[in-house]
Amino acid sequence: MSAFQRLREAAAGNTLFHVAFAFFAMGGWAAFANRDHSVAEILTAGLVQGAISALLTLCLKKFLEWFAARLRGWPALVVPPLITASTILTILWSAHSFAGTPEILVTIAVPFTVSTTYAILYNLRLWRQANGR
Repeated sequence: MSAFQRLREAAAGNTLFHVAFAFFAMGGWAAFANRDHSVAEILTAGLVQGAISALLTLCLKKFLEWFAARLRGWPALVVPPLITASTILTILWSAHSFAGTPEILVTIAVPFTVSTTYAILYNLRLWRQANGR
């Protein structure tokens, strides 16, 4: 196994790596989305989004697993992603509104899409496992 493959496998199972990646990737996106504004606004948007994304990365998987274990049938397929999507949207909108992020819609578009897509796909995996599919 090459050094790159060992590093990739170690990163795939490392929670700290995932949290740090989310912080820098989505914080970087937020900074880019606000690039036409002041340095203070760019940094604020990046730090706010980075912190939110890091926290969501840490909690989203566990929440979906917890929720999926308590539901059966089609509600188990539909309800967890709906709750996570609406919660994430509320958190993102509220935090960036409070922080004064100038380009809120552009700033939250990518993190919301990524986290909601993850929630849908991971929840589908959990649902299939629970239903033998």
